[in-house]
Amino acid sequence: MIIGVLALQGAVREHVASLSRLDVPTRLVKREEDLDGLSGLVLPGGESTAIALLAETGLLERLQTYARNGFPMFGTCAGMILLAAEVEGRNDGYIGAIDIAVARNATGRQVNSFETTLDIEDIGERVPAVFIRAPYITRCGSTVRMMASHEGRGVMARQGSTLVTSFHPELTEDTRIHEYFVGMVKEFVN
Repeated sequence: MIIGVLALQGAVREHVASLSRLDVPTRLVKREEDLDGLSGLVLPGGESTAIALLAETGLLERLQTYARNGFPMFGTCAGMILLAAEVEGRNDGYIGAIDIAVARNATGRQVNSFETTLDIEDIGERVPAVFIRAPYITRCGSTVRMMASHEGRGVMARQGSTLVTSFHPELTEDTRIHEYFVGMVKEFVN
């Protein structure tokens, strides 16, 4: 099992470090061919528009195909925006792997960034969460399971083999969310 980390920008090395602490082999994904042989993919935070523009080299289309086939993907912050079916202020989504709508930068500017802990369904209590210009989930499809919220707003959800968080678990020492995703990948592979 090898899990890829989309390495176009954002918290790439932090996700690799989290997966390494779980002894999971990783591969950096910069081109379409880097997806070959992967069991799952992490889409890190960063700036979603820039990531999407860089991904338009065929990588984005291939990820859309992977999403339709249930390939395990985990998106954090901008990665959640890329995986959402709808993005407020856009005519369409990017990859469309999970039936949610998101509002970009819903927590405000960089200066409004904050840390908190969350109780997350299937993962545990007091999970550390770092919010940086984070999006919020504004709509969930009927088969999407909301796993965590903050002040009444959706911040973590799962649908099938897709997991999204509006916060950055990779910026903490707590690996429970990455471990949960690894379990999702193992389910898919088996």
